[in-house]
Amino acid sequence: MSTIKTFTDYDVIIRPLITEKSNIHKELFNKVSFVVRRDANRIQIKKAVENIFKVKVAKVNTVVVRGKMRRYGRYTGKRASYKKAIVTLQPGYNIDILSTI
Repeated sequence: MSTIKTFTDYDVIIRPLITEKSNIHKELFNKVSFVVRRDANRIQIKKAVENIFKVKVAKVNTVVVRGKMRRYGRYTGKRASYKKAIVTLQPGYNIDILSTI
């Protein structure tokens, strides 16, 4: 018996990822990046984006970004790992991240 975790749409998407690279992808390729839950799959991410932003999603790519080791003087630490979803929207659809925050 498998246990399928059910999340609300707002549980799946943690926050939008706003970087220089994500802004270039948004302008050139109609791709939007989000930080999502580590245990969320592509289907859950697609449904969450479509329901929250009222758009049609063509494709979802995911990658787990590993945390880097960082030093602050003589102290060492580690940044947190996270899962990133790069969502490709169908032509004619657009998400304006800054106005929906």
